Amino acid sequence: MSYIAIIFGAIFGFLAIILGAFGAHLPKKKLTEAQLQSFETGVKYQIYHAIVLLVLGYQLNIEINIDKYIVYAFIIGTILFSFSIYGLVISSAKNKKIKLLGPITPLGGLFLAIGWFLLIYKYIVLINF
Repeated sequence: MSYIAIIFGAIFGFLAIILGAFGAHLPKKKLTEAQLQSFETGVKYQIYHAIVLLVLGYQLNIEINIDKYIVYAFIIGTILFSFSIYGLVISSAKNKKIKLLGPITPLGGLFLAIGWFLLIYKYIVLINF
C-alpha cells in the first residue's frame, strides 16, 4: 500500500471539488469561454488523477522503485498541469497573466504521460501478464 498516493489522491480530490465549485461560480463577465474551458480542463485532469492515485495507493508498493516513480509522476504531473492552468486563468482574468506558467502546463502533461507509460511498462514488461 502506498500511503503517499492515497494522501495525495484524497487531497487532489478534495481540491478538485473546491476548485470546480469556485470555477463554476466565477463571474462570467471576468472570464472568456476559453478561459472557463481551460479551468474546467484543469479540474477534470485533477479529479481523474486523484482517482488514479487512490486506486494505485491500494495496489502499489512504494518501496518498489517503479511503483514510486509511477506515483511521483502522477503527483508532480497533476500539480504542474492543473495548478498551472488555474494560475494562468486566474492571473489572465486579472490582466496580470503569469507567462512563466505557460511552459509548465505541458511539462505537467509530460509527467502524467510518463506515469501512464510506467504503469503500462510495469504490467506488460516487468510482470509479463
